[in-house]
Amino acid sequence: MKKITLRSMIVFSMLALGACKTQTQKSSAAIYQSDAYIIYPDSVVQGNYVAQARSATELTSNYQSPANAFQNPRITFKFAINGRDNEMKSGTDHHVTCLSGDCETPVITFGQQYNDPQAVPSEAFLEEGTQLKVRLSMKPMLDAFAKQGYYETPTGDKIYKEDFKGVYIAGATDPLSWDFDNLGGKESAELKDTNNDGIYEITLTLNEKPEERQTAQQWKMTRDVAAFPQYTSDYPLTDALYNLALEEMINAVEPDSTFRTGKEWAGVWTRDISYSIILSMAQLQPKVSKYSLMRKVKDGRIVQDTGTGGAYPISTDRMIWATAAWEVYKATGDAQWLRDTYAIISKSLDEDMLNAFDPETGLVRGESSFLDWREQTYPRWMQPADIYASENLGTNAAHFQANRVAAMMAEKLGDQTATAKYNKVAERIREGINKHLWLEEKGYYGQYLYGRNYKILSPRAEALGEALAVIFGVADAERSATVVASTPVTDFGIPSISPQIPGIPPYHNNGIWPFVQSYWSLAAARAGNENALTESISAIYRPAALFLTNKENFVAANGDYAGTQINSSNMLWSLAGNLSMVYKVFFGMHFEADKLVLKPFVPKAFAGKRKLTNYTYRGATLTLEMNGYGNEIKSITMDGKPLENAEVPANLTGKHTIKIELANNDTGGEVSHQQVYTSPEAPKVSLQQNTLSWPEVKGAVAYQVFKNGKQQERTTETRYTAAADAYAEYMVLAEDQNGVTSFASEPVVVVPAKYKVVYEMEKFAPKSTFSARDFEGSGFVEISKQKNTSISMPVTVPADGLYAIDFRYANGNGPINTSNKAAIRTLKLGDTFAGTIVLPQRGDGEWNNWGYTNTVQVQMSKGSHTLTLSFEPNNENMNGEVNQAMLDNLRLIKID
Repeated sequence: MKKITLRSMIVFSMLALGACKTQTQKSSAAIYQSDAYIIYPDSVVQGNYVAQARSATELTSNYQSPANAFQNPRITFKFAINGRDNEMKSGTDHHVTCLSGDCETPVITFGQQYNDPQAVPSEAFLEEGTQLKVRLSMKPMLDAFAKQGYYETPTGDKIYKEDFKGVYIAGATDPLSWDFDNLGGKESAELKDTNNDGIYEITLTLNEKPEERQTAQQWKMTRDVAAFPQYTSDYPLTDALYNLALEEMINAVEPDSTFRTGKEWAGVWTRDISYSIILSMAQLQPKVSKYSLMRKVKDGRIVQDTGTGGAYPISTDRMIWATAAWEVYKATGDAQWLRDTYAIISKSLDEDMLNAFDPETGLVRGESSFLDWREQTYPRWMQPADIYASENLGTNAAHFQANRVAAMMAEKLGDQTATAKYNKVAERIREGINKHLWLEEKGYYGQYLYGRNYKILSPRAEALGEALAVIFGVADAERSATVVASTPVTDFGIPSISPQIPGIPPYHNNGIWPFVQSYWSLAAARAGNENALTESISAIYRPAALFLTNKENFVAANGDYAGTQINSSNMLWSLAGNLSMVYKVFFGMHFEADKLVLKPFVPKAFAGKRKLTNYTYRGATLTLEMNGYGNEIKSITMDGKPLENAEVPANLTGKHTIKIELANNDTGGEVSHQQVYTSPEAPKVSLQQNTLSWPEVKGAVAYQVFKNGKQQERTTETRYTAAADAYAEYMVLAEDQNGVTSFASEPVVVVPAKYKVVYEMEKFAPKSTFSARDFEGSGFVEISKQKNTSISMPVTVPADGLYAIDFRYANGNGPINTSNKAAIRTLKLGDTFAGTIVLPQRGDGEWNNWGYTNTVQVQMSKGSHTLTLSFEPNNENMNGEVNQAMLDNLRLIKID
């Protein structure tokens, strides 16, 4: 089929109408029903698609991805020399419209926007298998190479002739991607000059229909799951999905007895295994959980997975490992595990206090937990150093709980001093989250503080962070209820962030992740919101049933697994979340150090009988039988005798039967239903003669101007007069008709020359002979674990005040988005610790790519001081061997 004909559209409409009729006839038996799909006791119906539980060990589904049918024929793209986003300013792209079969662009000149004038009719869609030939003139670059040996791109990126590796295409339509960090060396995205005439070309096949557009149509149990708890209920669908998850859990265990992250994801990943273990793997697979957690320990510290800018401390969510380790202890009571993991956790936390803790806010710096693809959740202008300096909700919730875990472990081990120490840090983080990240007008927390020297709060909701704040008790009972009732939820579940970011394809952006949905269920249950819990459980069961596997993610806008940037079946944390609905929600299993507490919550929609047999808790084997609905227990017995406080003691042994009768109480609860919503583009602000200006932003009705982190004005103009008498850092946000704001623009700084002091680093240490260009002054200095491990820097400042100190540096030890070779150093003023300087990777082998580190703010009096930059034990990165960067200059700017 090359084109969707009128006839096929009519047939499709009739089928949909028939499906709607079927849904209406069966609606009285529905567990959950919305405009998007219906859950029945034995099936899921979504339009023409039906998943059916044939038995507890068999499921069928006729689901096929509709991703190919309705793709937009307007293709958005841009080019990238050496794979870097260096052709035009962020948000300025090329556009071509492919309306009738194969198409070809005119010759586009690099850096000059092409905007196809063809309008797109409302009924037009991209034909399957469309061939798009893209032609690009690189003559400006080649002429510059011939004339001066280098080319400066329109974005100011200097490319030397000998460093040119290729030109690539990025975009929003598959197989294109906006993932610039992974473009370099990607043959499928590289344009070629086969005629040596300066015209580079590539032919792309758009709207392909690969086999993965259709899932398996049947699942039958093939693994023996008898060793694990057996679950039965009045709902054949949930029983079958439970068994599917058990089978996929077995598939997820590697021959070396560690967890595999997903079918497409080999290896052990710190955050993936940790979130999975917390959800259910500590209960079901304690030994595998232990092996997997210890695989992520190196030199006695928790390993941060490779990631943005060279991983730690740009990313700091490794500390969720602590909560997983504690969950394993609570499930097993293994005293040696407690001692071993406490030493690892305390060492890692103590390093984080030096490397990532912000004493001003009480928050921990670092990237969003799990949302580690920077373009998917951060403004494009934010470099890894900016992400390090940001302070995120989910990551701070993880650190709050890690400190609480350390305190509880220390208490068990009899160390009262450490107990008090970690409880104090936890409380500071809790206070910081509630003071700096809470959005009173929205009823939930903002995602992160971001900016440069003065930060503002991004008002985006972050689903995992919101859930963790509730589950871990960062939010009190009143706020927890408000968070669950107010955070935006779409037809297919809770998106990872809300609102969405324009121009970014689905993955974290415009994406729903079942494991996050599972944590949202736990939050809804803790907050006592029955309606939110019913919807959330349904949002977990729908995709697992239709896709016949526990997928990694799916598109928030349409509920389809095809269309996200990366996806995997048999995903560990997704299947762990599915299982947790039985253990942690329905039966309400809550582990404590010396007991198992039962706090069941069965929404009325799932009322009825359920039974769990062969459940192992330490030395006991339990059978649990439960009837009714609600979150209050009417009666509970163990072996026919009342079970006090619904608690199972940790020293229980042997076989026992627990029977629970629920009180059939309704708790209700509000849910904030919203359609998938996209915020405006961020303004692109420039400064000329103390006047800020920016082009109009599509859909914006006003602009918010911030100075030094505080809003100065809301204006409909596209210009603003900047102050020139003192340091000022400006950010501008676009606001749409619904009051939704864009990301802030990249900060624009105005600073009087007298308040800015720059020192060339070669004044303080020997010049490096390393091969690099584009440095300032007469040279630069190399720092590593062997060279210049301590540099003394005498400086003089012109006045008393608060100074922002940073360094111009290069780090070509790895890509901007992976590896683990971020350089870390300690900055001191005299003998006093001032802060941590982080020098993230800026590109593999790109030693001519200079940028600035994070800033450390220090109060200094007028006159002379001595600064020291040194490599300390806490500055070890995740690589352990390579901790290297080049330092060009030192900059001190008076900001207050």
